[in-house]
Amino acid sequence: MTDESQAQRAAAVFDALGIAYERAFAGSETHRASLAWLVGRLEPGSRVLDVGSGTGRPTAETLAAAGHGVLGIDASPVMVDLATRQVPDAAFQHADIHQVPLQDGAFDAVCVYFSLLQMSRTAQETLVRRLARALRAGGSLVLATVPADVEDVEVVFMGQKVRATSYAAEDFTDMVAAAGLKVLSAETVLFTPDHPDAGHEPHLFLRCARE
Repeated sequence: MTDESQAQRAAAVFDALGIAYERAFAGSETHRASLAWLVGRLEPGSRVLDVGSGTGRPTAETLAAAGHGVLGIDASPVMVDLATRQVPDAAFQHADIHQVPLQDGAFDAVCVYFSLLQMSRTAQETLVRRLARALRAGGSLVLATVPADVEDVEVVFMGQKVRATSYAAEDFTDMVAAAGLKVLSAETVLFTPDHPDAGHEPHLFLRCARE
């Protein structure tokens, strides 16, 4: 499957979920702690790229409220519309991140919360390398995924059938480090989304810097 078709399938899933996705994950204290760590590292008026920006909450909203310039990229037009209305102080673009030109050193920080899971491993590795290069020297990257040693398996996520690919936690951390990022910390938690069709999920959060 091509990167473009993967993005189209992901977009269809999140178009269907809409605001329900935000409600399901609003209770993630680990996500908010990750954002607080990032905000604490940023200089005033920093430029931040949010990959898979969803509804804009809590990531873009938190960063924009702290006075930073946020560019959110999402393949789902429904999510981009929601984010634009909910977080007017950030900018959002409907696009496939694989097709978005990223200038080296253009961003002070990059956020990638759960937006790799419907990409192949090759696509994930390629994108993380591009995102590392898009960071300025000393810039920060926060990233979260569901750690599991699976490739292109069908799962039901909040009532939607999706094809998922991921890595075991150690392999994922190694992949991120190989992209040119220093992994400063890794935290795995068990989270249950607030949705009747959701089950327990392991979540891996990485806090990284470009050396």
